[in-house]
Amino acid sequence: MDKRRLGSTDLDVTEVGLGTWNIGSAWGDVSDEEARAAVRTALEEGVTFLDTADVYGDGASEKYIGEVLEDWDDSAEVTVATKVGRRLEPHEAAEYTAANLEEHVDRSRENLGVETLDLVQLHCPPREVYYQPRVFDAMESLVEDGKIDHVGVSVEKVEEGLKAIEYPCVDTIQIIFNPLRQRPAELFFEEAKRRNIGVVVRIPLASGLLTGALSTDTTFPESDHRNFNRDGEAFDRGETFSGLAFERGLEVVDRIESHVPEGMTTAQFSLRWILDHDAVSTVIPGSSSPEHIRENVAAASLDPLSNQTRGVVRDIYEEDVYNAAHHQW
Repeated sequence: MDKRRLGSTDLDVTEVGLGTWNIGSAWGDVSDEEARAAVRTALEEGVTFLDTADVYGDGASEKYIGEVLEDWDDSAEVTVATKVGRRLEPHEAAEYTAANLEEHVDRSRENLGVETLDLVQLHCPPREVYYQPRVFDAMESLVEDGKIDHVGVSVEKVEEGLKAIEYPCVDTIQIIFNPLRQRPAELFFEEAKRRNIGVVVRIPLASGLLTGALSTDTTFPESDHRNFNRDGEAFDRGETFSGLAFERGLEVVDRIESHVPEGMTTAQFSLRWILDHDAVSTVIPGSSSPEHIRENVAAASLDPLSNQTRGVVRDIYEEDVYNAAHHQW
C-alpha cells in the first residue's frame, strides 16, 4: 500500500489506516479477541496508521493496540494516534488545563505501553478551547517533555479546523469527510495544503451508510451510537450518519451506488473518492470484521475515479445533501 507524508511531520503513513472506535465502544458488543483480531488483520494487510482515543471503551482500544504491537515484529514502523480531552468531567473548556491534559497523556502512555506517544489529538474540544492559547501551549510543553511527538486536533466543524491550524504546534487535523460530507474539500483542504497540515479523515463510510449494507430494516443494538445518537443525544449529531437522517441517507446512497464501477464495492468507492483528494494524508475506516478491513485496505490499490464520476458524486451531494448539512459542519 502506498504511503503519504503526514503533513510536516517525519511520518509516512499508509493511505488507509484503521480507526478503533468500533472496537472500543458505541458500536455494539465486540469481544476482546475480536478487537485484537481487527488490529492484527490491519497490520497484516500493511496498515501502519492506527487511530484510537482514551475514551474508546475507557482506554480498552488503546490497550488492545498496545497488546498487539507488543508482539508485532515491525511495531516501530506503526504510527499510533490517540486522542484526549473527552474524559474530562464536566467536558468544558475550563477543564482543559495543563495538569489534566498531562494526566490523560500519561494514562494513554501506560495503556499503549510506550514512553512517547506518536501523535496526540485534542478530541473534539469545546469551541472555546480553540481561542485559548494556553491549551496549545500545554500540548507543546508535552512535546518538549518528550511525552508526545506530535500534536493534532480532531474537529467537528471546518471552522474549528481552520482555527486550530493557526497554532504552530498543530501538525494534523482529523475531520469527517466523505461523499455525504464534502465541505472540507473547499477552503479547509486548501489551507491545510498551504500550511502543510496532515489530514486524517474519519467516519469515511458515514457510520455504515456508505457500505451499501444498511437498509430501512436494519436495527442497531442499544449500545450502538447509530441507535442512541441519531439526533445528537450523546454527542455531536454529525458523528452519526454524517448528520443525515438515516432514511434520507439511504436514499442518497442508493443514487450513488448506481455509479459505482464494476468490481468495486460501495465502501471501496467511497474510500477511493476520499483518497482522490491529495490534501488527505490517510483515511481511517473502522471495523471489527477482518473481511471488511481487508476490503477497505484494497481500496488504496484501485485506480482513481474518473472526473465524470467525481462530478456525479458532487451533483448528487448538491442536489440531495447540501441544504441539509453543508453549512452545519
